[in-house]
Amino acid sequence: MTLLIDLVEITKYYGQYRALDRITLQIESGITGLLGPNGAGKSTLIKLLLGLVKMTEGHGRLLDFEIGRQSREIRANVGYMPEDDCYLHGMTGVESVQFVAQLSNFPATEGLRRSHEILDFCGLGQERYRTVETYSTGMRQKLRFAQAIVHEPPVLILDEPTSGLDPEERQIMLNRIRSLARDHGKAVLLCTHILPDVQSISDSVVILAAGRIQVASKLSELSRPIVPSLEVRLLGSSGAFLDRIRQRGIEFDPVSPETVVLKGVPADLTGVVWQAATESGVGIRSMTPSRNSLEEIFVNAVRMGQNHD
Repeated sequence: MTLLIDLVEITKYYGQYRALDRITLQIESGITGLLGPNGAGKSTLIKLLLGLVKMTEGHGRLLDFEIGRQSREIRANVGYMPEDDCYLHGMTGVESVQFVAQLSNFPATEGLRRSHEILDFCGLGQERYRTVETYSTGMRQKLRFAQAIVHEPPVLILDEPTSGLDPEERQIMLNRIRSLARDHGKAVLLCTHILPDVQSISDSVVILAAGRIQVASKLSELSRPIVPSLEVRLLGSSGAFLDRIRQRGIEFDPVSPETVVLKGVPADLTGVVWQAATESGVGIRSMTPSRNSLEEIFVNAVRMGQNHD
């Protein structure tokens, strides 16, 4: 992992409103999920990174460039996918991507070749020859993604990349993002409200609330419960099974008639579970180490931000 973003005491005011409050943050390469409720400061942070707004206080770097002073160099090395539509009426899909490639100093012919290559990767077939205003929401989403990556940037900032996509297309988009990070070495900052998207592909998570960093950690560390435990899903009634678990002095929390969480190191509990299931005549549907849900982590972080105010 290499350091991608390094922010120190970043503060941003709009008049008397403090949008960002002393943000100190380090983001490494890989996929980082940027989360927060509406008004948390996510959009301001992205604009600040891209040099579209000026910070009030603090300093920072993106790659080897100083934020606020080398904005042109930063934007040349970042692929930004905005949440809202960004296209010129009358242009076809392939022309729109070619136009962005030429803005990034690709010659027209090479820009056209790159555009077709990227649109293939993004799943836009013959639709690329239609004007963009005839596109569905999902097609425009793919187009914005293509525009963000056509110039081969090492860093991607993606704002709600799966918004408006059906479940199948959403999963395909996540797979594309994962491929760019894992197979092509891209560093990705993924800003979204869809928590399962972050949980499925992110290496790290940053949660903003009330303009402050409430959480910044590896997802694997956040998901690890303070007390190790094992979630067991049963085939059959849990009553007799739990009696045998209780006889062995193991603490547990029933979650549902078929699901129970046993307290202890999962590796140490596996043999006990199988033995108790055999004795009580129930089947084991699954055994998985318990994890903190990202939804619970997010809600707690937002609550912390509200209490801080």
